[in-house]
Amino acid sequence: MELKSMDTVEMPIFGSTLKLMKFWSYLFVHNWRRYVAMAPYVIINCTQYVDIYLSTESLDFIIRNVYLAVLFTNTVVRGVLLCVQRFSYERFINVLKSFYIELLQSDDPTINLLVEETTRLSVFISRINLLMGCCTCIGFVTYPIFGSERVLPYGMYLPTIDEYKYASPYYEIFFVIQAIMAPMGCCMYIPYTNMVVTFTLFAILMCRVLQHKLRSLEKLKNEQVRGEIIWCIKYQLKLSGFVDAMNALNTHLHLVEFLCFGAMLCVLLFSLIIAQTIAQTVIVIAYMVMIFANSVVLYYVANELYFQSFDIAIAAYESNWMDFDVDTQKTLKFLIMRSQKPLAILVGGTYPMNLKMLQSLLNAIYSFFTLLRRVYG
Repeated sequence: MELKSMDTVEMPIFGSTLKLMKFWSYLFVHNWRRYVAMAPYVIINCTQYVDIYLSTESLDFIIRNVYLAVLFTNTVVRGVLLCVQRFSYERFINVLKSFYIELLQSDDPTINLLVEETTRLSVFISRINLLMGCCTCIGFVTYPIFGSERVLPYGMYLPTIDEYKYASPYYEIFFVIQAIMAPMGCCMYIPYTNMVVTFTLFAILMCRVLQHKLRSLEKLKNEQVRGEIIWCIKYQLKLSGFVDAMNALNTHLHLVEFLCFGAMLCVLLFSLIIAQTIAQTVIVIAYMVMIFANSVVLYYVANELYFQSFDIAIAAYESNWMDFDVDTQKTLKFLIMRSQKPLAILVGGTYPMNLKMLQSLLNAIYSFFTLLRRVYG
């Protein structure tokens, strides 16, 4: 495959993520599939909240239904956001494609190695997330089997229909429908996470390319150094614009997911202490691992971007700047000054997404969980 003819959907760094989104027509294709995927989830999510309000089931199933309702809400928000802002996402991905091809065409073996490492890591994370998503879908379907009462995988309110009546086939019909919907929801939830992770990994790659260029200044002749520094400044502007565009697309969704993650993890911790069987405990733990792993990956790569962007200034300072002429030193100083403010993925357009923020959230979740356990006890 020639680089110039590379299909946007087939960029190796995305793995199968964009292919899944294209199949469900969230990106690059705009047809009926997105409505087939979205409409049932919107409907069932509305009935979930009604079912929770009217529920007379045992507490463990109510808690689990709250978790699923919040997870479905998050899934629906992701799908709606992709449908509403699909052209913005497609333009952004095409910009990433041009930057990616530029790096692939580089004659520098170190840059080629960095691109290969980033591509391999992105594909690995995508596969692990999809595997965990599949395991969670299996958990959704099998959890009711181990319950003490007859319930559906997802709680839902259906007026005039008693789906749990033993003499009717409604329960079996809805069970099969919900089992089919589980992988469809996985294809809405997981690929979006993978796409955002890939965006951030590519921004980290751009930071590492800049660091490499600055640390290699000593290998250049004096008349070439100034031109290389100017190239680095322009590339840093591209990087800054790339991160700003990424924040414009995702920052408000990050805030929604920040709140949803806190609610879901707290609910799952509470479900863990009221689970009735070992099988239910194992499934709840699997839910927790999936949700926690998804969030940790996002916060980790965002944290890495923060520090890698700051390391650009360190790489510039560690060059042999004392051997440059005065004008070149001033140009390098300008680049260092621009790098003093690290790039950050923002939550709600305000708070930087990093591991410190995740730690604060986990502390708050545990405090609230402790309160719930005392009240329940």
